[in-house]
Amino acid sequence: MPDTKTVSEDEFVEVVGGALEAVGGTLLFKMRVENEGEGQHVAAASVGDGGNRQFLLLTLPTGGGHLKVETASRSSNPVAGIAAAYAGLMDAFKAAA
Repeated sequence: MPDTKTVSEDEFVEVVGGALEAVGGTLLFKMRVENEGEGQHVAAASVGDGGNRQFLLLTLPTGGGHLKVETASRSSNPVAGIAAAYAGLMDAFKAAA
């Protein structure tokens, strides 16, 4: 049986951070979830400002593989619906501060 390497949360943060830095994005939140029986790291991010802001979902299987980046509006991942709501909440907190 081949050795399997699990992708740690720190490794996921490093990969996501590099991807977001390349496009000027902002990390909204990250979590580890089970999706269709597979463990995966999931992060939501925003790119752009105001009316041009888009929300991205970045996923990486905990067992390794490729980082998948998709717009939250086109994602079938259940976490995608949280991205815009979370960003709106953070905007409200910023305005109140």
